[in-house]
Amino acid sequence: MIYHSILGKKITVTSERKRHILIYHPDLKPYFTSLKEVFLEPDEIRISKSDSTVLLFYKFFANIKDGKYLVGVVKFNQRSFVLTAYLSNRKLSGEEYEYEKE
Repeated sequence: MIYHSILGKKITVTSERKRHILIYHPDLKPYFTSLKEVFLEPDEIRISKSDSTVLLFYKFFANIKDGKYLVGVVKFNQRSFVLTAYLSNRKLSGEEYEYEKE
């Protein structure tokens, strides 16, 4: 599965990573397809505190469990791929990533 991002890069979700997400974050299953929107229209992107090549895409959805952020975590290198995704009550990690918003 390949998603496009607001950063102009393609992001791959391997079947192994999808399986990981659905096993370790089963509450995300009904909203998995919303990752497309998270990568194209994030509210904010943050840089991981532990790895500067990892970005966290945050998008708030009022209709997910009375309001949650859907977070997509992406490793950007030659192939740019999703590490994980999860739901959160708040923004958790790192400084804001600066990019040109359209």
